[in-house]
Amino acid sequence: MLKKKKGLMLSLTVASSILLAAGCSSSTGGSESSGEKNNDLPAVGATIYKFDDNFMSYVRRAMETAADGKVNLMLNDSQNDQAKQIEQVDTLIAKGAKSLAINLVDPKAAQTIVDKAKAKDIPVIFFNKEPDKSVLEGYDKAYYVGTTSSESGVIQGELIAKAWEANKDKWDRNGDGKLQYVLLKGEPGHPDAEARTKYVVDTVKEKGIEVEELALDTGMWDATKATEKMDAWIAKYNDKIEFVIANNDGMALGAIASLEKAGYFSGDKFMPVVGVDAIPEALDMIENGKMVGTVLNDAKNQGAATVQLAANAANGKDVLDGTEWELDDSKAVRVPYIEITKDNIQVGKDAYK
Repeated sequence: MLKKKKGLMLSLTVASSILLAAGCSSSTGGSESSGEKNNDLPAVGATIYKFDDNFMSYVRRAMETAADGKVNLMLNDSQNDQAKQIEQVDTLIAKGAKSLAINLVDPKAAQTIVDKAKAKDIPVIFFNKEPDKSVLEGYDKAYYVGTTSSESGVIQGELIAKAWEANKDKWDRNGDGKLQYVLLKGEPGHPDAEARTKYVVDTVKEKGIEVEELALDTGMWDATKATEKMDAWIAKYNDKIEFVIANNDGMALGAIASLEKAGYFSGDKFMPVVGVDAIPEALDMIENGKMVGTVLNDAKNQGAATVQLAANAANGKDVLDGTEWELDDSKAVRVPYIEITKDNIQVGKDAYK
């Protein structure tokens, strides 16, 4: 009996140790998606500013697909906390990452991350959130994968201008010839948010359309925050609003949820809404006539390109080796945007196959 009891106690102790070890591993690195099962492959340490961001969830999936069988992708959720992301970078370096793929929480932290990587001669691929050009220029092994921020604003502006001209008789509620809009902005200071906000309005004006801004505020890329903002704007401006412009689809969906509560998209009560990203949920809204259009921000190719460059770097190769990508004079791979409306909805769907 005594031997059996000792054996049982030993088993419980071992089991407890395993559970504690598992708990400790997740506390330092956030959430890791690949990792231990691919220990024989070169390690790429990666962070995403927050896993539950609509668009970044699709980038993450694309990264995991691209990494499968090629690299040991140690992928972490920074939970929108820059201090946590810095700790994760330290942990990834300590775990032997041969390259880093970083979706910054705050672009201002890029230099800190480069300094840590440079000290260990580790290449860094920033993605989706672009650091200052000087950061990339200051380290010969630092690169960026993303888009040209202004391009999405220009394309969104062109989309709005075409839709407004085609439907002005119905959408110009007060008949003053001006487009009265509200705008949901992403995170203040984020390069995409600033560029999209500026270039979308500038482009509509360049098309000869007079505009009037009723309200502009940040929804921080978040659907719930966008719903709250839209609720307040509807209460204040009601049917003075003639167009809803959102810096991303997540906020566009949040605005639509608010508009639906106010009786829009029922009968002949309609509000034109546009976003950016072309996430599947937004494509559904376009098909259902609740969204005018969006701009495809190619999550699949952004995720794939990031891993391709990071894998090459981890293997000591030229980052572009065997890829279709090119670097511009800012040491960046630019994945192009595409306008998506009901007319070419399949292009958006194909991006998720």
